[in-house]
Amino acid sequence: MPPEFLVVGHVVQDLLSDEGSWRLGGAVAYAATLARRLGLRTAALTAAAPDLPLADLLPGVECRLAPSETTTRIRNVYGKGRRRQFVPQCGARLLAEHLPDHWRQTPVVLLGPVAGEIDDALAASFPASLVGAGAQGWLRRIRPDTQVRPVPPARWDAAPVLRHTAALFLSDEDVLPGQAPAALKRWGAMVDILAFTRGYNGADVGVRGRWRHIEAFPAHPVDLTGAGDVFAAGFLIRFHETGDPWEAARFASCAASIAVEGIGIEGIPDRRQVEERLRAHPQIAAR
Repeated sequence: MPPEFLVVGHVVQDLLSDEGSWRLGGAVAYAATLARRLGLRTAALTAAAPDLPLADLLPGVECRLAPSETTTRIRNVYGKGRRRQFVPQCGARLLAEHLPDHWRQTPVVLLGPVAGEIDDALAASFPASLVGAGAQGWLRRIRPDTQVRPVPPARWDAAPVLRHTAALFLSDEDVLPGQAPAALKRWGAMVDILAFTRGYNGADVGVRGRWRHIEAFPAHPVDLTGAGDVFAAGFLIRFHETGDPWEAARFASCAASIAVEGIGIEGIPDRRQVEERLRAHPQIAAR
């Protein structure tokens, strides 16, 4: 039996300021945790070193690992302006041959690379699924000094991925402000749904060229990491349930607002928590 939700990408060891300490991260961790807490049978295709205890770190998530000697590690450095990121090591590339055959029938799939690790043939492996993609991992390149530098949107050959994708998710950290309008127009023409999240400023969602804005739900954030991944997973799951992209945007924005109130994946909500906050703020809707 296939899972009900599958996320593809590298699980990440987010390095902390303390020497040698880390926290689980990456779209795999955030999206899979949300899907499981929403009650879906959840799986992840990822790559990690054999000694990473994923069964303990992601309980209830069926994980299939591509052979890899290392686990992807990311260090975020915050200061004035945009954050700086460093990737001192990467896991193995994810290929179509790593995908169990019965997982190709998964109803909802999120492609969530952190450093372009998903092969184009793997992205094309879900012909009957609702597939969403997080642009972030394709808009990064890692320099020899391990620092992450942005890939200009015009240099990402998005067509091999987006021709198999219904929805694309990106944030205002993924593209520079001056590049965003042209990028959104170009990518929006390739997918049915494009969601551009903007942190405290909410999100803009385009459906076949028709755009609406959804405000951010009130929150008391302590950790913004993974909010975009929670939004993407929440959107896909709710859209698959209802067929309504605006309801999906509201649900996704609400789930993300709860997730940032905890540290790492610990703040990710279950369905009851999301529904309670939705009821508490009926005025927030995609407009």
